[in-house]
Amino acid sequence: MTDLLRSVQKLQAAARIPALSVAVRRNDRPLWTMVLGESGTDRPLDPATRLRVGSVTKTFTAVLVMQARDAGLLSLDDTLGEHLDVPAHGSLTLRRLLSHTAGLQREPYGDVWDTMQMPGTEAFLADVAEAEALYPQSRRFHYSNLAYALLGQVVARRFGESWAESVARRITGPLGLAATGPQDDEFCAQGYLVDPYSDHARPEPPTDFGAFGPAAQLWSTASDMAQWGAFLADPKSVDPGQTVLAAATLEEMRWPHSLRDDQVWTLGYGLGLMVYPRPQRVLHIGHSGAMPGFLAAVIGRCGGEDNPGGVGVAVLAASGTADEIFPFSHDFMDQVLADDPADIQPWRPGRPAPSAYKSVLGRWWGEGYEHVFRWEDGHLAARDAGVALDAPAAVFEPTADPDILRTTAGREVGELLRLHRDAEGVVTRMHWATYRFTRAQETFDGQP
Repeated sequence: MTDLLRSVQKLQAAARIPALSVAVRRNDRPLWTMVLGESGTDRPLDPATRLRVGSVTKTFTAVLVMQARDAGLLSLDDTLGEHLDVPAHGSLTLRRLLSHTAGLQREPYGDVWDTMQMPGTEAFLADVAEAEALYPQSRRFHYSNLAYALLGQVVARRFGESWAESVARRITGPLGLAATGPQDDEFCAQGYLVDPYSDHARPEPPTDFGAFGPAAQLWSTASDMAQWGAFLADPKSVDPGQTVLAAATLEEMRWPHSLRDDQVWTLGYGLGLMVYPRPQRVLHIGHSGAMPGFLAAVIGRCGGEDNPGGVGVAVLAASGTADEIFPFSHDFMDQVLADDPADIQPWRPGRPAPSAYKSVLGRWWGEGYEHVFRWEDGHLAARDAGVALDAPAAVFEPTADPDILRTTAGREVGELLRLHRDAEGVVTRMHWATYRFTRAQETFDGQP
């Protein structure tokens, strides 16, 4: 762990961060934490010190929306006006608000970042009449704190309790994130603005964002946030009972709806989640955050050969100027798993394929290309010929008719695979997404 310690020390010194808290969570190792600096309060800085996580809060609001959707309380294609009595923009859909593709302006009406005064709920909703629609829905990505403040009001109405109560009862309580919440207390660090031309760090004033809270209000610890990042990327590891949200719903949230920058494709945005593509089919899932005096980077890891599962990294800084933490969090995640990769699990023989599918196994040709069908982990699976066995496969599940299977993962997900048998019951031809698959290469009109 010496190299990890030095990496964090270099970050704190180079970025001049008054208080820095870092944590790593993974399934196969104990929680790792490190703090550097001073809290700025009478209480010494330690792993229990809470810092603001800013827009990481949006991921909690997004999870609440998806909980309401899964409970049948709303549809993502509902309009805002179906759930809130707003004076304008009622035709915007919840899906577009979640994915920052509704075209709504970034902030609530007024100079809230000048005054640091947030309106109450009634005034906030009335002021929506003054907000601009900058683009038509679905035109492009445009980040909007206002959108998430409105989504917070939607879930409060649907659950019949305040947004903060829903966060506590429906997310932080079940996941054991005891240090995560909207209120400050004696465990909270002071946030700072570090002067660029001296070593002076000026304290930023405390702020309570009230009705604007669902966009950016939460405080937390690095250990809680590492757990949260791991949950967003690998919920089955962190919440095996799926008490907070179904793993399939988190997968839905991770699917990119837009690119943040149309010229540099390094960050996509799903339903409330930032999606960072990394080499070798790895994704980092999470969110960054900023509030006066604080910055936060929270990510979990999907994929990768050295991934032990349930991996999350959180980097929380009591500085509003230390944006070095954002690239650091991704590099640190890579370093953690490169320095201490997951243990290699031994291969063990598995069960044979059912007799109904044995004649499917092997090589098939479709659309002029060769594919390999195998029986893996109790499922029929397919990959392009020549692709390594650890590469993602298309996976099939039988329907009520065992000769008609549904693609549940990978290429052509959702499409049907239909098996055609000869008089002896041997599969001699297949149709996948209506394309013909045969044992030998054929033209589209069936010529060998």
